[in-house]
Amino acid sequence: MLPRIWDSFSEMEQMVRNFPALTNNGDFNQKTFVPAVDIYETKEDVMVETTLPGVNPEQIEISVEGGVLTIQGESKREHEIDEKNYYRKEVRSGSFFRQVALPVSVQEDNVSAEFEDGVLRIKCPKSEDKKSKKVNVKIIKK
Repeated sequence: MLPRIWDSFSEMEQMVRNFPALTNNGDFNQKTFVPAVDIYETKEDVMVETTLPGVNPEQIEISVEGGVLTIQGESKREHEIDEKNYYRKEVRSGSFFRQVALPVSVQEDNVSAEFEDGVLRIKCPKSEDKKSKKVNVKIIKK
């Protein structure tokens, strides 16, 4: 399935609309990151996967509203040293926020998630009217 251009614009618009949430109400010193996601489709579901190593699943909030999936939460590091002592600091901690427009209509009340080995898998069952089916199209020779 080819990605629809409109969904990309919709996702960008959603991100701009939620910019204050990304910056924790304008506090640019807050450590916020946007986790990368993989989105793919099976016959029955839209699947969303993201890696959140070191995150306690109890610190993750997932919601779906109006065809938009929101993943947010916080990753805390217990023993962090003053930043000026680091030679390199690449392990992310702090709050995270990600919204994605789902490519098809889903049963929002039946979305489920599992978290294993730092990987969050979200299963979004497709609405009955949006499940893919193969249709053969006849060609009329003129």
